Amino acid sequence: MDCAEDDCERPAVVELHIPWAENRLVCAAHARVLGRQEGVVADPRPDGSDDLLG
Repeated sequence: MDCAEDDCERPAVVELHIPWAENRLVCAAHARVLGRQEGVVADPRPDGSDDLLG
């Protein structure tokens, strides 16, 4: 599965739990940025780690 962010084709490896919106599956790069917002919880997907190997 690809990252939920627009124009990003990286594999989704983190689920972001966002209090004011629906949860999103995103790549590690977007998780680092979006996970810094107050109230957002980044939850690594154990089944997403294989996506990194290609």
